[in-house]
Formats: sequence, structure tokens, C-alpha cells
Amino acid sequence: MFVSVVIPTFNRLPILEKCLTALENQILPSGIKGYEVVVVDDGSTDGTSSWLREKESVYRRVKLIEQTHGGPGQGRNKGVDNSIGDVIVFIDSDLVVTESFLASHYRSLTKAWLRRGDKLCFTYGSVINTANFKNPASEPHKLRDLSWAYFATGNVAIDKLILQKSGLFDPAFKLYGWEDLELGERLRSMGVELVKCPRAVGYHWHPALSIEQIPNLIRIEKERAKMAMVFFRKHPTLRVRFIIQFTLLHRLLWELLSIGGIITPKRLVPLLNLLIKKGYPGFAMEILRIPLNLIGVRAIYKEARLIGLR
Repeated sequence: MFVSVVIPTFNRLPILEKCLTALENQILPSGIKGYEVVVVDDGSTDGTSSWLREKESVYRRVKLIEQTHGGPGQGRNKGVDNSIGDVIVFIDSDLVVTESFLASHYRSLTKAWLRRGDKLCFTYGSVINTANFKNPASEPHKLRDLSWAYFATGNVAIDKLILQKSGLFDPAFKLYGWEDLELGERLRSMGVELVKCPRAVGYHWHPALSIEQIPNLIRIEKERAKMAMVFFRKHPTLRVRFIIQFTLLHRLLWELLSIGGIITPKRLVPLLNLLIKKGYPGFAMEILRIPLNLIGVRAIYKEARLIGLR
């Protein structure tokens, strides 16, 4: 087996360095004959591409692909198109993996192939969220790290031919969100099985909440709403309605929890500031999720009205 690790990136150079260093230090089983790391720079403005060219002698497995800013889905497609592996591993550029990461995916994937008698499956590793930039791997596994997503590209491995048969990522997803879960719906319809692989661990770094992040978080919710409608129009099912929160249940839930929109991000700023100063940015983020979810759900219903959906 030859593995191609595909990583789209956009302006994440500091954490990308940790990501690539971790991938250089993999302990491989005999079944993996080799691997490459295909980094697709999605039009970064922080010097990512020039830095990678300067570090060619350090990151010898890295193959750099450049594109104008088109989003992670387009970047992953380009990465697959330029890969030579027969197995594709997708991770994000802010994921720092353990030294047994590739070996764990390999063992779970080949075991599943043997059990099934075909390659209609993919392995889904563990993602542990952390705000510890200095030492991401020191973060313990938490209940909120559990994910119920079917196909999320933060940490998955899949046979390349199966992936190509699915049609890869839809380029219609030009803004933030849902392109991987939409591909997951197509994989599900092909009978592709999700195989949990908890030993393939990646530490997903993101900075601790600060007040300055709030406008960007609101922007992301509105972009996700637009892409949610792209998702739903392709797969108008009850399951997808629940995935994107396009149900009256979700609308009522977030309206009630935010007291009909009285609790807004702006009104929460004093409380959030206090929690952050006291050392509880994670708790502050969970509180902020209430009005953010309402913003997202309202935006979804607005988008639905604009295109004549209900």
C-alpha cells in the first residue's frame, strides 16, 4: 500500500508546520510501502508556499500544489488528482497526529477489507480539540470531542478508486461548510461503510475564544447557511434536514434558549469577557454557541425562502 495524505491549507502556516513535522515522524508497518503528503495551498497570503519551497529538504515527503482561493473541497480534489497513492488520507492543516497515525488507519482499513471481501469502507479516526498550541498532544480526550458525522475530512482514510467513483467533492460548495458531509451522503448511497479507528489520533488545534473572533464566527454561520441549502437541494431528505438543522425542532430550540433572540453575541460580550479572563474560554464558547446557532438556523430559513423551499 502507498498512502497519499491530502491536506488543503489557507493561512495556517504556524500550525501547518507542526502538522507536517508530525507526519514526518510516522512509524510505519511493513504493509505501507511509502507515503507522500500532498499540501494544497488554497491561495494563502501568509507565505505558506514560499516557506514550503524553502523547507523542501526538511519535509521531503511533501508535494506542494498551489491554487487560487477556491475552498477546501476544491483543494482536496486537486490533491487527489495529483496524488500517486492507492489510499487517500484526508486531514486538515491544523491537525497534529500521533506517530502511529498512519499505521492505525492501515490496520483498521485492511482488517475491514478482509472482513468485507471488498474495499467499500473508510476509516474514521479520533479528533481531539485543543487550544494548546505549544503542546497539542497534551490535551485529554473529552466528551465533546465525540462526533456523529458520517464522513468528516478532518481524519479519514479511503481507497482512492472508491473515492473517485463517488465523484469527489462538489465544487458548488464555494463557501464554508458541508462539502465533506455531502460527499458522505453519496458514499452512503454506494454502501460504503464507516469503520471507527480510535487509535488514529489527531489533535485539532484552534485558538481559545477571544472577543475579536465573534464577527468571523457570525460570518461562518451565515456562509454555512448558504452551503446548507446547496447540500439540501442535492439531498432533500429528513436526515439531511437534521444534519443542517433545517427543522422546526431546531428553530424552536434555539429560539427558546436565546429567549427569542434577546440573547445575542453582542449582549453576551461582558459575560464572555469575564469567563475568558477567569480562564474558561471553552465554557464561554459553549455559551456563545446558543446565539450563533440561532443566527445559523435563521439564516438557513431565510436562504430557503429565497429559493422557494420550506
